[in-house]
Amino acid sequence: MSDFDQTSIQYLRECIRDVKDFPKPGIIFKDITPLLKNPDTLHITSRLLAKPFAGHKIDLVVGLESRGFLFGPALAMKLQCGFVPIRKPNKLPAETVSATYQLEYGEDKVEIHADSIIKGNRVLIHDDLMATGGTAAAATELVERLGGQVVGYSFIIKIDALKGGEKLKKNTECHTLINY
Repeated sequence: MSDFDQTSIQYLRECIRDVKDFPKPGIIFKDITPLLKNPDTLHITSRLLAKPFAGHKIDLVVGLESRGFLFGPALAMKLQCGFVPIRKPNKLPAETVSATYQLEYGEDKVEIHADSIIKGNRVLIHDDLMATGGTAAAATELVERLGGQVVGYSFIIKIDALKGGEKLKKNTECHTLINY
């Protein structure tokens, strides 16, 4: 990674806000919304997310509800591919398939349109943060059930102590901009 990229990542790290006791007591939420309001951090984040996957012939970026929707479409545009949302239950209007996963503070379910991935599509899974890895693992399950091939994972933030990477597909590229 270039010195410019290292400096840019440090700048992004300084912009991320910690919110204590959200969404539950004891959780320190890493808030990326300050990256969105500044055109420089918006551009830098988008560029750095796309850089590791340039030339990988990605067909779709799958963005996870809800903060994966913030940079997912920009990532898809930079990689010249499509974008597919994975959402919480009952948010998508057409036929869906679903998967359940564990959060660091409970259990949840996600859904994807049943016709959103064509067999053989090369898919990059994106979210703002990887904690326990449950959401990304559920997304992997959905992509593969629909016939897609997960070729990478993209996160802005990773919480190392929660070991979420252990739940991801082995031998698959995983890039994170900022580790805590």
